[in-house]
Amino acid sequence: MKKFWDKWTEIALVKRILVGLILGAVLGIAVPGATGITILGDVFVSALKAIAPLLVFFLVISSLCNAGKSHGGVIKTVIILYMFSTVLAAVIAVFASMAFPVEMTLANAATDTSAPQGIAEVLNNLLLNVVANPVSSLVNANYVGILMWAVLLGLAFRAADKMTKKVLADVADGISMVVTWIINLAPVGIFGLVFNTVSTNGLEIFTTYGKLLLLLVGCMLFIYFVTNPLLVYWCIRQNPYPLIFHCLKRSALTAFFTRSSAANIPVNMKVCEEMGLDRDTYSVTIPLGATINMDGAAITITVMTMATAYTLGIHVDVPTAIILSLLAALSACGASGVAGGSLLLIPMACSLFGISDDISMQVVAVGFIIGVIQDSVETALNSSSDLLLSASAEFRQWRLEGKEIKFNK
Repeated sequence: MKKFWDKWTEIALVKRILVGLILGAVLGIAVPGATGITILGDVFVSALKAIAPLLVFFLVISSLCNAGKSHGGVIKTVIILYMFSTVLAAVIAVFASMAFPVEMTLANAATDTSAPQGIAEVLNNLLLNVVANPVSSLVNANYVGILMWAVLLGLAFRAADKMTKKVLADVADGISMVVTWIINLAPVGIFGLVFNTVSTNGLEIFTTYGKLLLLLVGCMLFIYFVTNPLLVYWCIRQNPYPLIFHCLKRSALTAFFTRSSAANIPVNMKVCEEMGLDRDTYSVTIPLGATINMDGAAITITVMTMATAYTLGIHVDVPTAIILSLLAALSACGASGVAGGSLLLIPMACSLFGISDDISMQVVAVGFIIGVIQDSVETALNSSSDLLLSASAEFRQWRLEGKEIKFNK
């Protein structure tokens, strides 16, 4: 069994997902009556529903209690850039979704949820969910409550001894490993999900997925080539695109194929060294960026949530959209270090609109179907932005000190 699992995991996940997607589509057309295949997708979605609340809870606690203390003006600037760019990404994703609304096909979507009557109801639900019992929040998958209690406990545990922090880190790592095992079964789950979708709706369902993917990737490209250059120009006060393309070539390409910001940390640190940046600074900002600089994750959470709202006929006004943007940016910081982590945080954003966990996890499943491209582009944006904004902040310091900004162009 172990040999089989090792051989299975040796095959690139993207290749396995593509095979599962193709087989599911072919069998969905050829033998639509073989409904037993759909159980594979149901089991996969149920496993995600079971592990997602624990993942969010312990990942956020561990990240906060083990976070190092920031020091130095450059690190402060980097953190501001990280957080501002993540919020900006979520805002842009909201308005892009409003300009190009996309709907999905979800089972029993119309009867499983009711639309909130306005911003007052959304805020009321948000406040009540924030103070919900932490145990009930975990049991009922109340992601707003989970995030709130995780943040409070994470800050409280900063005063704990090293052994306690190590235990929390080990628990978070253990849950992340379980998630990795589940993600490795994604091709089998997607096989069942695609079979069910195609046998029920036909191949035209991929037209909707294509539009959704275009919207996601379009937002991510807009961030990298339009808004990020504005932030870089604010720092260095010169043409930002040579640095943009340098980071794209050296960091984004490897991140696209590894699909892991954590795996790309050594690559980014090596590039920082080659650019002559301060090791004491980038040794903090690059790993920190892999945790809190999550533009791509914020876009994924926002676009998928907005698409779910449109599918269910829920009107999203501007004040509600702003709340969604802030929540998406905050929750995106908990998506680091886990393959598909941004998808697992969609239910938290969906809960703003009273969308049930059953419906939101169907959206997560749709995310895994398009994740072959979405997750690669998201990781490329996240990781290369870590390098880009870290370098820009230090170059800003160089500019203020009168030093010449030079790097390998």
